[in-house]
Amino acid sequence: MTNALFLLDPDHDDVPVNSDELNAGWKITLPAAVRRHAVQAMRLRRGDGLQLSDGRGLRIEAVMDDPDAGLVEVHAFTREPAPVTRLSLVQALAKTGHDEQAIDVATQIGVDEVVPWQADRSIAKWKAGRTDRKWGSVLDAATEQSRRAWRPELAPCVTSRQIVSMCLRANVHGDLVIVLHQDATDTWSSIEGLAGELSERCLADGRPRTIHVVVGPEGGISEDEVKEFVDSGAHSVRLGTNILRASAAGPVALSLLSRALGRYA
Repeated sequence: MTNALFLLDPDHDDVPVNSDELNAGWKITLPAAVRRHAVQAMRLRRGDGLQLSDGRGLRIEAVMDDPDAGLVEVHAFTREPAPVTRLSLVQALAKTGHDEQAIDVATQIGVDEVVPWQADRSIAKWKAGRTDRKWGSVLDAATEQSRRAWRPELAPCVTSRQIVSMCLRANVHGDLVIVLHQDATDTWSSIEGLAGELSERCLADGRPRTIHVVVGPEGGISEDEVKEFVDSGAHSVRLGTNILRASAAGPVALSLLSRALGRYA
């Protein structure tokens, strides 16, 4: 069984997680919050294995040395490369926690970036300093749950006009923007072909590119928004005949893309 993973703050002065400073046998004193989670919630004892990560690719294999002091001993460490073909979820704000459910599952699937979107039909409102902390906590928990060494980036909340700009930039940089829309005429099969071509270009030149998946709120994306996005270079597609909730559409699309990109063996 894979050992539990705990995120360390890469900017915390008391916990240096630069791989250049690590050696087998090195001791790390866990921050208080991580110690409580590991010892009190997870019940880890002396000699139990665990993983630590900075959320930026560093994975540390360690063993609990002194639970009371929160002291662990490093056994090994690796630095995992970031994906060259990145997956981004542009998730519209949705009520009753459907947006948080979406980013939770998306993180477990392997999304690389989460972009909150204040859509025209979003009932929920983004509150700086509050909603961003809440979404960040969801990403942290899902990263630990899925044992990921890379935590998804949480981008600033965007407007529909900013998504138009994203579509225009994608045309220049070779990225791909996919808008999930129930009335679209294009089907998913065409998207997998485009994703495969983008991935091949990334492998050929080594330059990172991003596939953005845009998901609307409960009431769906307005016709004006869809038209603006498509006119700016986005691809409007439907996943199938069933209409999915705002919490499910993004994760389903990301799962299909992950398989098409070879992330799932």
